[in-house]
Amino acid sequence: MPQKTINGTVIDVNEEGYMTDHSQWNREIAAALAAEENITLTDAHWKILDFISKDFGEKGVVPGMRRMNKIGNIPTKELYALFPDGPIKKAAKISGHPKPASCV
Repeated sequence: MPQKTINGTVIDVNEEGYMTDHSQWNREIAAALAAEENITLTDAHWKILDFISKDFGEKGVVPGMRRMNKIGNIPTKELYALFPDGPIKKAAKISGHPKPASCV
């Protein structure tokens, strides 16, 4: 299994860089993963990351765009503004969850 070192911490990842062991995730890891995507996390980002983690805990899958809009009350424009070029994939990666099945 591939591994990656972030801020001196070794994490397990898959070939696409998504974490495979969420127990290794923390806010510092998230900030480092976000920086790799040229994103500096703000409170608005954390609102989305927290929603993904909560929903993943309940459903066992990363929420898709429609669920983010309807249940999370997060507009599509906001998702794209905060996580450009693939907001669900980037947010899932930064939140330490697997790549969403709906994303290629």
